[in-house]
Amino acid sequence: MENKDIALITRMVLETIEKQKDSAKGGYMVPVGVSARHIHLTQEHVEALFGEGYQLTKKKELMGGQYASNETVTIVGLKLRAIENVRILGPVRSKSQVEISATDAIRLGVKAPIRESGNIAGSAPVAVVGPKGVIYLQEGCIIAKRHIHMAPKDAMAAGVHDGDIVSVKADNERGTVFNHVQIRVDESFTLEMHIDTDEANAAKIATGDTVRIIL
Repeated sequence: MENKDIALITRMVLETIEKQKDSAKGGYMVPVGVSARHIHLTQEHVEALFGEGYQLTKKKELMGGQYASNETVTIVGLKLRAIENVRILGPVRSKSQVEISATDAIRLGVKAPIRESGNIAGSAPVAVVGPKGVIYLQEGCIIAKRHIHMAPKDAMAAGVHDGDIVSVKADNERGTVFNHVQIRVDESFTLEMHIDTDEANAAKIATGDTVRIIL
């Protein structure tokens, strides 16, 4: 047996042992990604903000075929309070959507509901300002519902299914428990829990930290 095969088998055994230890603690361990405010746009709105025929340019690859673009915009609330340098995530979507934190909502003066991404019916209005134009969204501004992205193999290992609602605990000095965490399963997903900056700061969690699904 070659050294590389021995190393691979050793790593697999160690990973299995660690998962068994985690299971013994009563939950499946999940890495955290802290999600800052961002916006998704339709191609029509991209062109309204940046000019006719404009295409988003890629800055960083994200999971599920998404990416952080180089382009940013300014979002403006009903009381003309603004937040600048809001990152656009690509690729373009069928509907435009702004995702902010509860603190951002207070700053903007908007009543943004907590919603799953894509569920924007009846959500808060917001204006978006780009270098070449302005758009007004009558609805589309939300606070993203906390969730966990999983590939099917992770969901099977954790004993959960797409759409399940679970609780998650951060075993740090704050010892925070997050309830109402939605499971989202897709082959393109990488295992990661997404929370916003408010939630992360309150629980003293940073991107790369791990949390535990409470079974």
